[in-house]
Amino acid sequence: MPYGRRTRARETYARKRREPAMADPKGFMTTPRRDWPRRPVTERVRDWNEVYVPGALLPIIGGQAGRCMDCGVPFCHHACPLGNLIPEWNDLVARADWRDAADRLHATNNFPEFTGRLCPAPCEAGCVLAINQPAVTIKNVECAIADRAWEEGFAPPRPPDRLSGRTVAVVGSGPTGLAAAQQLTRAGHTVVVYEKADRPGGLMRYGIPAFKMEKHHLERRLEQMRAEGTRFRTSTAVGRDVDAAELRARHDAVVIATGATAWRELPVPGRGLAGVHQAMEYLPLANRVREGDLETSPLSAAGKHVVIVGGGDTGADCLGTAVREGAASVTQLDIYARPGTERDEDTEPWPTYPRVYRLSAAHEEAGALRTAPAADADARLFAASTLRLTGDAAGHVRALHLVEVDARRSPRPGTDRTLPADLVLLALGFLGPDREDGVVDQLGLAVDPRGTLARDGGFATGVPGVFAAGDAARGQSLIVWAIAEGRAVAAAVDRHLTGSTRLPAPIGPYDRPMGV
Repeated sequence: MPYGRRTRARETYARKRREPAMADPKGFMTTPRRDWPRRPVTERVRDWNEVYVPGALLPIIGGQAGRCMDCGVPFCHHACPLGNLIPEWNDLVARADWRDAADRLHATNNFPEFTGRLCPAPCEAGCVLAINQPAVTIKNVECAIADRAWEEGFAPPRPPDRLSGRTVAVVGSGPTGLAAAQQLTRAGHTVVVYEKADRPGGLMRYGIPAFKMEKHHLERRLEQMRAEGTRFRTSTAVGRDVDAAELRARHDAVVIATGATAWRELPVPGRGLAGVHQAMEYLPLANRVREGDLETSPLSAAGKHVVIVGGGDTGADCLGTAVREGAASVTQLDIYARPGTERDEDTEPWPTYPRVYRLSAAHEEAGALRTAPAADADARLFAASTLRLTGDAAGHVRALHLVEVDARRSPRPGTDRTLPADLVLLALGFLGPDREDGVVDQLGLAVDPRGTLARDGGFATGVPGVFAAGDAARGQSLIVWAIAEGRAVAAAVDRHLTGSTRLPAPIGPYDRPMGV
């Protein structure tokens, strides 16, 4: 948000704060938590639309926002790397003041409709109410504000009043690259975003299934950015189609926001069998079918026994996708033991983000449809480690052999099992940027021991005018951290180009989530 509008928003909110302190001072005691209801499993697995009941959020969201305690020290705010002003926009939603709520939300977050759908909500883990009650549905409130802002025209393009004459290249169009590009464009710089895929959006385009976020949300923001002046060059792989050093010479600054695309491998016998693929080979093809690029995916799970190795969100995305493609069975392996339903106050005290048993929409679907009869719960086998893969005479995978492990990941004797597997998907996470694209070598960038791009306290690499942000430098993280990195690196670049900046920098490059 431009500086003047941000100041006016603060003044407006201060005026409203002179009204009664809370819309409903007893809301957290009288109103139970209600989440955005999901559509019936048997209905939603037949399509690729978002899993929630359309129109069912708005009637309940005012009361849910009214559950906010308006804490003197809002830990939800501190748990969010964007510094979202959560109590303020909760109060405004409870009062049905959608315009000011949208202003407060957009003051700290460029893309709240993305985070409202895709972020695991560490803010809710930090909610003070969550000490002894269900947290406020912060994520749902955020999503409701963002969607209402588009419906009511509260998110128009905001082009700069004048141009600075400086140019910036942003390499990568994921949430970090898009946030950095929008902030720098609004500051008056001429920004070009380079994307190796044929459409911008990064993992939000081809990695995130449509049932988690329909692509019209992404398209809408991209059109807003184009109207503001941001330029996009797609099907252009920097390091291959364009020499990275030449790109640096043509621009006053370069932001590397390519993400962490170097995936982890599974070093077991049988890895080379046909039918064993990385999750990010499988998911983009399924998304391209939805985009109309393909009639069917060459890696479709239809009629196959599928095993997903990896218990994280990417694995859950593969699970929901395989169910919709009509897999004969789907099982997800998680090397960790099944967590409890309540946080462990000794190891993960409030307000840290706890590892508890969560039932995603995909797991709910798999459990209801019994896609994995041998699983511990829903479609997951916990404390399971892959021993080897075996195949048929033609060299195609047909079985996955696993063993149960203890907390130290040591095999438990006598727990060996075999699962049928015609398609094995590896969802083991990512290490850092892909070195094969040539960017690191062409620019002479330093890489730290983790495999991520090295940078200083101002997001700058050792190459003058080149900055690194997002998963490429931080390592694999959450979308909310990616957007915070994009906003912060934009402030650093603006300062580099002009000597000062009014752009917000919500985090530093060495900041990490709250922990113990």
